[in-house]
Amino acid sequence: MAFEETTSELTENVRSLGFDLDKLVKQKKLVLDFVRVERSEIDETGDYDLEGLFIRLASAIDAIGAKRVVLDTIETLFAGLQNEAILRAELRRLFRWLKDKGVTAVITAERGDGTLTRQGLEEYVSDCVILLDHRVTDQISTRRLRVVKYRGTTHGTSEYPFLIDEDGFSVLPVTSLGLQHRVSDERISSGVARLDTMLDGKGFYRGSTVLVSGTAGTGKTSLAAHFVDAACNRGERCLYFSFEESPAQIVRNMRSLGLDLDVWTRKNLLHFHSTRATFYGLEMHLALIHKLVNAFQPSVVVIDPIGSLLSAGTQRDATSMLLRLVDFLKVKGITAFLTNLVSGGEATERTDVEISSLVDSWLFVRNIEWEGERNRALYVLKSRGMSHSNQLREFVLTDHGVDLLDVYIGPEGVLTGSSRMSQEARERTVALERQQESEAKRRALMRKQEALEARIAALRKEFEAEEEEAMLLAAQETAREQQVVRDRDAMAASRKADNNHKETRSRRSRTTK
Repeated sequence: MAFEETTSELTENVRSLGFDLDKLVKQKKLVLDFVRVERSEIDETGDYDLEGLFIRLASAIDAIGAKRVVLDTIETLFAGLQNEAILRAELRRLFRWLKDKGVTAVITAERGDGTLTRQGLEEYVSDCVILLDHRVTDQISTRRLRVVKYRGTTHGTSEYPFLIDEDGFSVLPVTSLGLQHRVSDERISSGVARLDTMLDGKGFYRGSTVLVSGTAGTGKTSLAAHFVDAACNRGERCLYFSFEESPAQIVRNMRSLGLDLDVWTRKNLLHFHSTRATFYGLEMHLALIHKLVNAFQPSVVVIDPIGSLLSAGTQRDATSMLLRLVDFLKVKGITAFLTNLVSGGEATERTDVEISSLVDSWLFVRNIEWEGERNRALYVLKSRGMSHSNQLREFVLTDHGVDLLDVYIGPEGVLTGSSRMSQEARERTVALERQQESEAKRRALMRKQEALEARIAALRKEFEAEEEEAMLLAAQETAREQQVVRDRDAMAASRKADNNHKETRSRRSRTTK
């Protein structure tokens, strides 16, 4: 029952919210009744009541067996009728009558000065009072809802942002969804092989939240693009929220790294949603993310960068919004990849929106200035549930993607870029000189060994010659003695010597031998 909008106006107005009242009326699920209360057409005399209103309500309820009744808005009654005492008594009777009918009644009223309603009565006779508020802070509007009371049950007492869009009325809880979500032991690649090596060789946990912080131009978006490309290569869907670059600009820029993201958009594996953070309030951004996640069902969500959300609200509101977003994605088992811009003079181990303690893995990319050059470096600040490298890596953007190189650490500190290459060249030169010196020593040693072996061979030959000569002399001496013996025997034989004399010579000969 409406007191301000006609049935045709109401039907047309709520069609923009996705409601088709004409269809519900035809299905006999809804009855619309417009009650016109015009002060100029009413003349109050004596006592009266609202029995006619009760009759119209009863007729409409019985017509379709209604379980819910809406009165919008009772302020019109007070504006059209002057006797507030009668109206208060009749409203009290109306509330009791609706309870007796067993229907749930929703009654709208305007807020008063210092009271929840202008008449200050409805809040006391109602079982549940919901306060709606519309605030504008820094030229950004936000609708908020608060349950003032709810008899017979516990309820949240905080203010809850809500949205009115083409899908109707959406209330988003300010508090976290809780810490009872399931976790996965599955690991997924970051898209950069050497980064996976730094993360225990396996990459990130599925369903975790990854934060990449760094100053401007350090390659945060490039890391996000590699992560998205790796996920799409696995056949997974990715949702990319960009607050600073258009989809076409991201696709074009990533081609310089050898990544073709456009092919994934054509295959419906990658969807970009790009808008300025100031275009909506924080709650509208959160609602849109909820809506797109539920519709697209991605495995990976990228928010690039989260710091832009500060321009859509206060730091506290942005932190609250991101807290709810992180919990929402964790409940869904979606891996979140967040980027954050850090100013040059800020502390590295903090973020503008103060969510560093919420993320599971935190990478930091920074510039290193040395000898007139600026080079990028990456390291892992933390990665829960896994062992990870604590070393610095030089972060290089090439035409075939991101490459992580070992930095040079020496007496002068950490060297990157040309300084690293020069130092490596000097080290290669020194190593080559040492190798050449070692080779020269080895060749000299070989020459000495060859000379020694030649000398040994010469001495061996000299010894063999002397040995051969000695043996020859010994053989000649033996032959000479044998010849002397034969000559003596011959001489003895010529002299007719006796046998004893021959035997004595023979023994002497054998003794001599």
